[in-house]
Amino acid sequence: MLSAFTAFALLAVVLITSTISGVFGMAGGLMLMGALALVLPVSAAMVTHGTVQIVSNGWRGIIHRAHIDWRIVALYALGSAAAGGALALASYAPSAAWVYLLLGLIPALAWLPNDWLRLDAARPSHAFACGFGVTGLNVAAGVAGPLLDVFFIRTALTRHQIVATKAATQVLSHLTKVLFYGAPVLLAAETSGLPPLWFFIAAIPLAMLGGVLGGRVLDAMSDKSFLKWTRWIVTALGVLYLAQAARLFWG
Repeated sequence: MLSAFTAFALLAVVLITSTISGVFGMAGGLMLMGALALVLPVSAAMVTHGTVQIVSNGWRGIIHRAHIDWRIVALYALGSAAAGGALALASYAPSAAWVYLLLGLIPALAWLPNDWLRLDAARPSHAFACGFGVTGLNVAAGVAGPLLDVFFIRTALTRHQIVATKAATQVLSHLTKVLFYGAPVLLAAETSGLPPLWFFIAAIPLAMLGGVLGGRVLDAMSDKSFLKWTRWIVTALGVLYLAQAARLFWG
């Protein structure tokens, strides 16, 4: 059972990571997933992370709603639905070690040369592929921000449009993740390891507050600084997660 101290510590992490996500659009989710996997069973961590991220991304999308590219979101939704349908036919139950390994490898996507993958979320087929791939990876590892960024790095969107559109798409991906892991967790409620209800009630306004604070920092940044810091932050997290994966695999 989650202790009160641990629950309050995680609430502080929710605020911090929601603020970071409000600035960079993804690094906070990567950080939060790692923290949750430290203290919760994998399925419970996935459901908790997905619930908080739905609120965080949804609120961030509302804040920047004027900048959302709804055409991209609609095509992404089709790809996300296709991924959800495919995952419903699969049986996937990762261990904590595998989750950390995937979390550690995902940031490498941020360093792929732009010429290697000429992906652009503004192109219809690419937006669909983005929804399918990002949602699939989100369910497998809990987050997929760096992969999502591969589809947005070549667009002509501004930093506000990137953050707003990614927020809208991530609501769909995290909803799929919650549905995938949530049903088995709720059916085994006594052993699920989910945080208490009051944790979720407290996390919702904190995630919203983080989005507001992050938005203010975003306004003060340049597009160049935005892209530079995103890459380095997720890389640092990737190194930490690979070390944790190694520790779990080799005891």
